[in-house]
Amino acid sequence: MDVRLASGGPVLPSRGVLRPVDPRRVRITGGFWAQRQAVNGIATIEHCRTWLDRLGWTGNFVTTGTGTVRRRGREFSDSEIYKHAEAMCWESVRPGGTDYTEKLDELAAMIAGAQAADGYLHTAFGRPGQPERYSDLNFGHELYCAGHLIQAGVAAARTGRAQELVRVARGVADHVCDTFKDSPAVCGHPEIETALVELFRVTGEQRYLDQAARFVERRGHRSLPEHEFGWRYFQDAVPVRDGEAFAGHAVRALYLAAGAVDVAVETGDDALLGAVVRQFDRTLARRTYITGGMGSRHLDESYGDDFVLPPDRAYSETCAGVATVMLAHRLLLATGDLRYGDIVDRVLHNVIATAVADDGRAFFYANTLHQRTPTEAVPPDREQLRFGGGPRAPWFEVSCCLNNVARLLASLGTYLVTESDTGLQVHHYAPMTVDEDVTVDTEYPEGGSVVVTADRPVTLRVPAWAHGTTPSQEDGRTSLDLPMKPRWTFPDQRIDATRGCAAVEVGPVVMCAESVDQEDGVTLDDIQVDTSVAPEATAVKGRLSRRVDSVWPYRSSTDSTESSDPIVVTLVPYHRWARRGPSTMRIWLPTT
Repeated sequence: MDVRLASGGPVLPSRGVLRPVDPRRVRITGGFWAQRQAVNGIATIEHCRTWLDRLGWTGNFVTTGTGTVRRRGREFSDSEIYKHAEAMCWESVRPGGTDYTEKLDELAAMIAGAQAADGYLHTAFGRPGQPERYSDLNFGHELYCAGHLIQAGVAAARTGRAQELVRVARGVADHVCDTFKDSPAVCGHPEIETALVELFRVTGEQRYLDQAARFVERRGHRSLPEHEFGWRYFQDAVPVRDGEAFAGHAVRALYLAAGAVDVAVETGDDALLGAVVRQFDRTLARRTYITGGMGSRHLDESYGDDFVLPPDRAYSETCAGVATVMLAHRLLLATGDLRYGDIVDRVLHNVIATAVADDGRAFFYANTLHQRTPTEAVPPDREQLRFGGGPRAPWFEVSCCLNNVARLLASLGTYLVTESDTGLQVHHYAPMTVDEDVTVDTEYPEGGSVVVTADRPVTLRVPAWAHGTTPSQEDGRTSLDLPMKPRWTFPDQRIDATRGCAAVEVGPVVMCAESVDQEDGVTLDDIQVDTSVAPEATAVKGRLSRRVDSVWPYRSSTDSTESSDPIVVTLVPYHRWARRGPSTMRIWLPTT
């Protein structure tokens, strides 16, 4: 088997300003992310496998002479097995991680047993009694699932685990190239693009890159059947090169953008890379929540128009958070622009860290910024059908997010640092060692002191919120003292939903008010905060403002209100909310 690269992380470009670091070279030794990695490696990955088996999604790969014993799950459920396999690959080589080699081999053999002779592999199509292959490109997710399988194969190749997965992935990729080389078709859910480019990077097989480029260029010509959500939902309304901002289904948009960056880097297409940069910049400026979350429409999991960012209807899907990290990391590697580290930092601390329960066995699918009614506990032994909001749940009918987070956390080390011919760049701060010669000491995000001891030149990213802070260097030590003083943040006035409100941030962490922390009788809908007084780390000053109940929820300027004495509004990090029983919560606080 021709495998050109036997090491590396999920993203390994052949060119770019910065180079990623193999996750085996980075050991997170303590603090915020070490604990989360440990829980992910021990609890979350096992939890995912338990549910995949319980619901029969793994059983879909066991065939009989007439097809599956009984096909279970949604049409895209195969992808969860592939993401699970990828997570186990990275966890198996993570310093201090859990070795899943035996389980990977067992899973790979099961997957291989379901592959057709021509390389096709999807358990919901093409077998007796099932729809024909590629008969539902809008929602069938066949190429989407193939992409996740290929990414699992790439992880297997780069970690030296489950080599059967590599063979299966190449068979799938060959089938895709043979089937779609001369076809104008695209999949309703982008994903295959990034996967084919990474497989090209592993194998050197040019046709994988060529096919990825074809898929990118075919987007936006409305080749998919018309649907009530419109062509934007499927990323098929506007060619990739012509877009002004990300639109439509958020995860689809971000996955496609990541694939376009991969194609642009490998083909030297600066115009394509510039188009993605332009769109991402406008999206960050006009369509992104303060948490870094993406997507404000529950109906179709999509972006809203510019400045349409309602906090109580924030969708901010966890998968969109993972996809944002994927895209921003790729742009960081390609351009060397350190500002892309800012959005990764924000998403990691306010979406990824928020999504998963402390025990690693429940998660948010969507991440609201304002919970008006108390959250409710959900049964621990039943999948949830409602996945667009509500509390953390152990599993959802659509459970794309937890396996996605699992593969990200297992490979997190490769996102923290990069290198170039001039030295090492530290983008995200955690206690860690890199190789044998670099040590990072910090309590970030709880504290702002960062000290790096190294035998080679090191560059530290200074976040935008710490503008003016400068690292110092002395005797092989690079130090950075980030200002972690709480600060008021105000929304753009064009965001109607939050006009007249303010939020509090401490370093990269967005704060929120949660009902369980407030004084008796204090309702979050009635609080107002005084932004003329500097916020404290855990509280801000404010008052209650209760209007007289009436039969009409509007008033004239002469109507009276009732106000109480001043109060203290207690704050907690957003990533800590909904961990202490039913509660309401809000990030944006009305001002006095």
